[in-house]
Parts: sequence; C-alpha cells; structure tokens
Amino acid sequence: MKKTVAMMIAWLVLAAGPLAHAQERLTLTLEKSISLALSQNPFYLASQDRVEASQSRLRQAAAQFFPSLNASAQQNLDEKVFILEFPSFIPGGRPQRVAIDFTKDYQFSFSFTLPLFTGGRLTAGYKQARYNLFSTQESVRQTSQETVFNVKRGYYGYLLARKLVEVSEEALSLAEKLSRNVRNMYEVGIASRLDLLRAEVRVANLKPSVLQARNNLAVAELNLKTLLGLDLAQPVEIIGEMTYTPAEISLEESLAKALTNRPELSQVNYQKKMAQEMVKIARAAGLPTVAVAGNYSYWADLFNFKKDNWQSFYSFNLVLNIPIFNGFSTSARVAESEAMIREVEHTEKGLIDRIKFEVESAVLTLNQARESLLSQEKNIEQALESVRVAELNYTEGLATILDVDSAQVALSEARINYLQALYEYTVSLAQLERAVGQGWKESE
Repeated sequence: MKKTVAMMIAWLVLAAGPLAHAQERLTLTLEKSISLALSQNPFYLASQDRVEASQSRLRQAAAQFFPSLNASAQQNLDEKVFILEFPSFIPGGRPQRVAIDFTKDYQFSFSFTLPLFTGGRLTAGYKQARYNLFSTQESVRQTSQETVFNVKRGYYGYLLARKLVEVSEEALSLAEKLSRNVRNMYEVGIASRLDLLRAEVRVANLKPSVLQARNNLAVAELNLKTLLGLDLAQPVEIIGEMTYTPAEISLEESLAKALTNRPELSQVNYQKKMAQEMVKIARAAGLPTVAVAGNYSYWADLFNFKKDNWQSFYSFNLVLNIPIFNGFSTSARVAESEAMIREVEHTEKGLIDRIKFEVESAVLTLNQARESLLSQEKNIEQALESVRVAELNYTEGLATILDVDSAQVALSEARINYLQALYEYTVSLAQLERAVGQGWKESE
C-alpha cells in the first residue's frame, strides 16, 4: 500500500513538472526582447537560411572550375554481329565470310572533362554568385534592423498601453471619489440631484474607457510575443519605463550616415555588379570554348574477372567548340542584361530619395515630439493643481460640478498627451536609428 502511494506521488510530481515549467513566467526587458527576437523570430531566421543557400550557390559556381569525373557501366542486351567478306586466296575459290563482334557485352568506363577556356563564363558566374552572397548578407542585416525596430516599437507600445491603463484608472478613481463626495453632500442637502446624476454618469462613462485600455494592453502584449517568436500562452512580465533621453541630431550627418550604412543601398550595388557579370556571361556564349576530355574503358564478353578476359582502351581529346550561328540569341541576352543594369540604376536613385525622406521625416517627428513632450510636462502640473482647486471650490460652493469634470478631463488629456509625445519621441529615435542603418549593437 505504501509503495502504491509513493508511486502515485512520484507520478503526480513528474506530471506536474512540465506543467509548472510551461507556466513559468518570463521576465522581459528591452535587451532581452531583442535578443529573443534575433534568435526566435521566424522571418529573421528565414533570412539567415537564405545566406546558407547563397553560400551553396557560390560553391556550385566554384565547382565549375574543377574537372568532372564520371563512371559508367553497361551491359549489351542484344547486338548484331558484323559479317565481313574476304576474297579467296585460291584462284576461283569462294570468298570467305567471317562474323566479327566489334562490341562487348560488358563495359566499365571512366570519363573526365576539364574546361580550359570558356570565354570568361566561369569566372563571371563565380563573381555573380559571390556578389549574390554579399547581397544576401546585406539583406540579413536589413532584416535584423527591421526586427530590432519592430521589437522596440512593440515594447514601447506595451509600455504606453500600460501607462494609459493607469491614466484611465486614475480618471475613474477621481470620478468615483467625486461621486462619493457629491452623494454625501446631496444627503445633507448641500448638492443638488442634478449634480449627483452628472457625477454618476461621469463614472459610468469612464468604465468602458478603462476596459478598452486594458484590452489594448492585452493586445500589445500579444503583439510583442508574436514579434519575439513566443507562444501566445507564455506568461511574461515586461519591465521597464519609457524615459526621455535628450539627443542632439544633425540632419546632414544623419543623411550622410544613411547613404553610407543602409543595407538596401549595398544590396542594389551588388545587384548592379551581378547584372554586369550577366553581360559578360551573355557575351561569352558567342566565344569558342576549349576543354580537355578523356575516357578509359574496360570491356569483356564474359562477366568474370580473369586477367585475360578484360581488355582496356583509353583516349584523350582536345575539344574545341566554336559557335557559328545561334539565332542572334547572344545579342538578345546581352541586351536583356544591359536593360537590367539600367533598371537597377533607376531603382538605386529611387531608393536614395526614399532614404532621404525617411531620415528627414524621422528627424522632424523627433523634434516635434520633443517640443510636445517638454510642453506637456508643465501642463500636467497645472492640470493637477486645477483638479485640486476645482474639487476644493466645489465643496465650498464656489464651483459647479461641470468645473470639476472639466478639470479632471483636462488632467487626463494632459497625461495622455504627455505619454503619446514620449512614445512618439522614443519610437522616432528608434526609427531614425533604422533610417541611418544603425544596428542594435551600434546604438547601444
């Protein structure tokens, strides 16, 4: 009986172990969030796999310079014997007919081919694969920067949603406090029935706002979990606060840095080089090629490995291939590649214009958020004082219930405006870092 009880307890502990581990709360800071995203975000991991694929294509291009060696084996299932007729050596005699088998039933061959001259096709193909690898690596850097920015925006969005919950709950708390005071005053005959109704309506109107703010907080948490590649059921504790850190930004320096560091511009540059190599490959199609080829074979009529049963032969060849006419396909391929170069050049110009717009837009938004932030700090202090004075005046009969409502609404608006400006400033700073091509480690 004791043994059975002990086994049941052990089974319950083992069964509860994974459940307890699954419910373990994960603490998230900004640094931890970015680290998780760069190790678990599926889109970022997909970009890293593209690098591995590009490296494989580069190895394939390099393999074209080496000789190719192949082995083959064949068995003749049916054959026709050649009949040769020889004249008789005796005058007047009948000619002799002899059956000769020029083929063998079993044959093993080894062949190789080594290119000596391909008109630059192999070299251009290798360079093109290498530029493609560099472009893919820049694409990974771009995805990394976008991932970091999205995580920052999601993280700060959660902090903003959490603060807005506090603001809405504070507004509801102030309204409930006022409602209780009005009810007490109404019961002793100081406040009117209309004031009591207005205070109660004010409380009822604020409750949906609190529910909406809490729902927005839950959505912001789910969004951040998705960005980090976490299970949506994973409990998390997000710690941190949005703070104002003064930053002196020079538009000229930011533009210069963006045009130097943005991975998109590097990608376009490598794509242009790839198109230039495609022109070389297209022109090489009209040039002669030279290669060395060889073949070494064993054959026999009987499948046994006696020494005298097998015969061998080999051949080495210098192969020259001269294209004479290919239906003008070479000129068509060259024209296609040159058109791709022009396309990339136009894309580069449009990309430069877009990068300049992103940098200037981020700087303008950053400056506007800074000014709004500094103005709202003082506005909150004044709004707090207005609420205190309005509540005091109302209890003394020097103000109406509408005055108190207006003061409380102004306080909520001031807090919301301050938080929104702080969020926009923080996100604009992160957006500027992405716009200038600054990585996470560089920004830290």
